[in-house]
Amino acid sequence: MAALLAIALPLSLLAGRVWIDPATTPNAALILGELRLPRAVLAIVVGAGLGSAGAAMQGYLRNPLADPGLFGIAPGAALGAVTALFFGFTASAWLLPLFALVGAGGAMALLALIAGRTGGIALFTLAGLMVASLAGALTALAISMSPNAFAMSEIVLWLNGALTDRSWREVWLAGPMVLLGMVLLMRAGAGLDALTLGEPVARSLGVDTNRLLWLLILGVGLTVGAGVAVAGIIGFVGLIVPHLVRPLTDRRPSQLILPSALAGALLVLVADSVVRILPLVTELRLGIALSLLGAPFFLWLLLRMRKGLA
Repeated sequence: MAALLAIALPLSLLAGRVWIDPATTPNAALILGELRLPRAVLAIVVGAGLGSAGAAMQGYLRNPLADPGLFGIAPGAALGAVTALFFGFTASAWLLPLFALVGAGGAMALLALIAGRTGGIALFTLAGLMVASLAGALTALAISMSPNAFAMSEIVLWLNGALTDRSWREVWLAGPMVLLGMVLLMRAGAGLDALTLGEPVARSLGVDTNRLLWLLILGVGLTVGAGVAVAGIIGFVGLIVPHLVRPLTDRRPSQLILPSALAGALLVLVADSVVRILPLVTELRLGIALSLLGAPFFLWLLLRMRKGLA
């Protein structure tokens, strides 16, 4: 995965509606350094965060269909950003990401308040679904009550997810938080391995389930919240990549987090390169492109699971 990522990165810098030839294109260094390189780096950062969060979530819930959106962190971050767009708090380039991070933090706090004491997987899952449903309903309310057509258009476009017009500012905003979140998820790896044997066995092995839950909440909150804050909603990455790399590992959750991060980075980087070169009137939104890829993949997983149960 790392080798493929090293190959895909320089190719993504050259790809676009206008392919860049560093030797002949005017201002090639400026275009590559200030426009395409930060966008490519941000794709890697966002993809790595979503991939690692998906792997950790599937390990914790012991459900191969689990996705980071289930926690309510991504919908909470989206609600924060939509609030900024709704009230017009976007004069500063920092306000929208800040509101998104506040929304993710609020979703994390609510999730911890409901499920943080018991650490039970069932309660945690239901709490995550409740937070996601509440954030989704409030987001829909904001869209329906948009003060003008421009605000509604901005909200809808942002929710579709994209890396268009991003700069080094977004990279420096999301990068440290995604890295910290991945460190927390990797620290939870041993507990996730023990949890595959069941909660009672994990406790008997000395796993502190409350600490494990907090590591998951903070790790997923940072990785997913930071990605949503700078790129909007980009779905299905956390669902797809663990399935792609799981056969290449020993299937322990702790050994799946880093490969999933690399695969997630590669997937988002390649997808962002593809949407730039498609011959469309306007650039296809990255979130839409990955949803078009992820929905059939999700259906295939459901059919495979149904066949296995038959």
